[in-house]
Amino acid sequence: MGSYLNPGNALFKMAVNSQIFVDKSMLIDVTNRYLNTMQRFICVSRPRRFGKSVAADMLAAYYDRSVDSSELFEHLEISSQKSYGIHLNQYDVVKLNMQEFLSRSDDVEGMLTLMQRRILSDLKQKYPEYVREEDLVFAMQDVYSHTKRSFVILIDEWDCLFREYQQDQKAQKKYLDFLRAWLKDQDNVAFAYMTGILPIKKYGSHSALNMFTEYSMTEPGELAAYFGFTENEVINLCME
Repeated sequence: MGSYLNPGNALFKMAVNSQIFVDKSMLIDVTNRYLNTMQRFICVSRPRRFGKSVAADMLAAYYDRSVDSSELFEHLEISSQKSYGIHLNQYDVVKLNMQEFLSRSDDVEGMLTLMQRRILSDLKQKYPEYVREEDLVFAMQDVYSHTKRSFVILIDEWDCLFREYQQDQKAQKKYLDFLRAWLKDQDNVAFAYMTGILPIKKYGSHSALNMFTEYSMTEPGELAAYFGFTENEVINLCME
């Protein structure tokens, strides 16, 4: 279990054991449908405090192959679905909060270098026989070519760079180009989930992230019930 590769299920376990916990596990039934398809890229755009990070922790706990999360999920709604046992703890998970790397860097190049170095460190510990490259994209390709185990990528606060470098289009383009090279058309990526505050379509003039389907406040689509509280959930919480 690494810091960024296969981070385990501890964070979601804390959420489940908290005084207030609302079962949003049926989100997994949606993400399972999109695994290893052309629709495997999802971006959730919401203000803070809508449960985006908790959802990422849940997805990590469910997909992470380094742990057994069956006890965490066996009493949740997702456990009744056909896809539940098929994908439970079957993937290598890379989970990041981009704000962590940006806050420790002087510019976008430093942020991306630090991020790659930290993930590569975890990959080398997990797969020392396969990881020879110092480039993250190639290293993940090499791991997949030998193991046939694809990756689930979870990126929290993906848009923090755009909030920090609002007027720096060169930095924005460099970041978007990296995300495209890392994720788009890569058969080693089974699923990618990103969260942010700003809408991804704001940067539509640059086609780097056109593979993502965005679920926003105004167009929540099938994910509407999984972020924030529904009316029935609020009523049930107040009655407890």
